[in-house]
Amino acid sequence: MAVLPLVVAPDPRLKKKALPVERVDDTIRKLMDDMVETMYAENGMGLAAPQVGISSRVIVMDIARKDEQPKIFKMANPEIVWESPEVKSYEEGCLSVPEHYAEVERPASIKLRFIDYENEIREIDADGVLAVCVQHEIDHLNGVLFIDHLSSLKRSIISRKLLKAKKAMAEPANS
Repeated sequence: MAVLPLVVAPDPRLKKKALPVERVDDTIRKLMDDMVETMYAENGMGLAAPQVGISSRVIVMDIARKDEQPKIFKMANPEIVWESPEVKSYEEGCLSVPEHYAEVERPASIKLRFIDYENEIREIDADGVLAVCVQHEIDHLNGVLFIDHLSSLKRSIISRKLLKAKKAMAEPANS
């Protein structure tokens, strides 16, 4: 397994819709495994393929708390087939939007269809942290960041900070 380089906003690759996966084969399984390794290395709880520069509809998550056994999910072509009318607000962060957090309102419960690690079609019901994480990662597959759910003012402030940080990283060390 390998730790892959993260794509950080405002990189334009994060705003593109990812391409569907035809089937989960050894190449996609390796991508999933590398993404899990990357997610753990970056202390994340979810990761979408566009966040490592790959335009594929693949996400991975581990929603276990630190004192629990891992609860790893590896999904290709995840799609929400039902969402509750009830919404909940959670504080979200993102590996591609480092050091920024905000309350985001999303459906409280969802029904999800996806292709699993063994290339089998699965459906699960999700609520709580799993529902939030899945919706956040599916947003990435659609070119949407969690900050896109915020007011234009909040989004603008975070975007300016991200651009400033990116410019600072690009400047030579001796300037």
